[in-house]
Amino acid sequence: MVNKNLAAACGLFCGTCEHLDTKCNGCEQQEGKPFWTAVMNVECCPIYNCCVNTKQLEHCGLCSELPCETFLSLRDPALSDEEAEKALIARQNDLKKRKELGTEQWLKEKEKPA
Repeated sequence: MVNKNLAAACGLFCGTCEHLDTKCNGCEQQEGKPFWTAVMNVECCPIYNCCVNTKQLEHCGLCSELPCETFLSLRDPALSDEEAEKALIARQNDLKKRKELGTEQWLKEKEKPA
């Protein structure tokens, strides 16, 4: 059985995150309040808040406005501009695939050993 807590609303797969099980249990489990929200001085991840709390969607791939300003503006400060752009494209592609396959099947594919 797949762990839906590992499927973040923004398109990230939490299963490969270095902070999983130490600082965080997955975006869905944390209800959009992962460890980094305190560092960024926000109560909730802006993408999660928009997608899940406001629009009542499972993930951004189901939103007709993807990619919106909120989605585009949130980035990992540890990434270079080039890395951030690649990550953004990868997340958008993952969200399209997740919409097509459904979250459960998308997670099964993500959890397969490389």
